[in-house]
Amino acid sequence: MSGSKTQFRARFKRMDQSTAEEWAGIMTLHAGLVDVLPDRILDQLRLLDSQAGGFAVDRLTHSLQTAHRAERDGRDGAYVVCALLHDIGDVLGPLNHADIAAAVLRPWVSDAYHWMVQQHAVLQGYYFWHYIGGDRNARDALRGHEYYELTEEFVRKYDMPAFDDEYPTPPLEHYEPLVRSFFGTKTSN
Repeated sequence: MSGSKTQFRARFKRMDQSTAEEWAGIMTLHAGLVDVLPDRILDQLRLLDSQAGGFAVDRLTHSLQTAHRAERDGRDGAYVVCALLHDIGDVLGPLNHADIAAAVLRPWVSDAYHWMVQQHAVLQGYYFWHYIGGDRNARDALRGHEYYELTEEFVRKYDMPAFDDEYPTPPLEHYEPLVRSFFGTKTSN
């Protein structure tokens, strides 16, 4: 292993030929990925700024409004982070954005908040799927799940109304300290 983290490269061609020294180097570099995660999350959120998709506000503004509504309602930091990131997958995975957001959040949030983010799109469908040929009551298949009410409330109070071009929306910089502290204090598995 060389002295610099960024210059290390394992020599194995197959994992079953790897060594403990190589894995020590790999894990050191992996820790660096976790260290820069807040920057990458903020960069991904900024990508939403250019995507309105026909809505009155772009996807970043929608995410900021969702987070701000939750923040103003006194929700905890993890909940506000979930509200901010719930649509972070829109650009990369327009057909499964909720799964992407949930996967990003999984190592840092409770099972309840993970499920809330992962299922929010299905519960959001109640408000518009019938206009586009879908079943607005698809969410009923999830009724009875222990986190259904939490998710229904998230969508109804914070996600669904956050398309208001007149809502006083804070800039992303307002949430930057929260994102940095939230993802900087925990580590993934």
